[in-house]
Amino acid sequence: MTDSPLPPRPAEPPVGAPAEPRPRRRDRHGRGMRGPVAPPQVPLSASRAELFGDLVRDSVERLERRWPQLADVEFLVGDVPGPPGGPDGGWNDEAVPLGGLHEARDGRPARIVVFRRPVEIRTKSRDEKALLVHEIVVEQVAELLGLSPETVDPRYGQD
Repeated sequence: MTDSPLPPRPAEPPVGAPAEPRPRRRDRHGRGMRGPVAPPQVPLSASRAELFGDLVRDSVERLERRWPQLADVEFLVGDVPGPPGGPDGGWNDEAVPLGGLHEARDGRPARIVVFRRPVEIRTKSRDEKALLVHEIVVEQVAELLGLSPETVDPRYGQD
């Protein structure tokens, strides 16, 4: 075992010598640092993912009033589905899933996932997005409960 030499110690400034000046931020107009454009409670500051999560939450709340057993189901938002044939997807190359259902097992509750990016790509307005999210949630809940989507939500397909 050979010892390697230690790197040289950096030179210390002499006692009483001025420290190196810190780089200054340039403030050309005297305004200083600006804060956020809007306060956090204003919708402008909500990200697209947060707004999408709100749409899913609204749809779930609408269904939970009619189906109280949904309180035991986890509703999640995923960005994109997993690869084809993977544990998340199980989908083929022809159609990208907009949502997924994971049955309850091993003490874990059932989970319903809505995939944000595929839904955003297929919709143009917030209203279209809200309608599609609700349809996805209704279809997944119907599959979980073993019912038809029209039974889960009588307004399914009419909006």
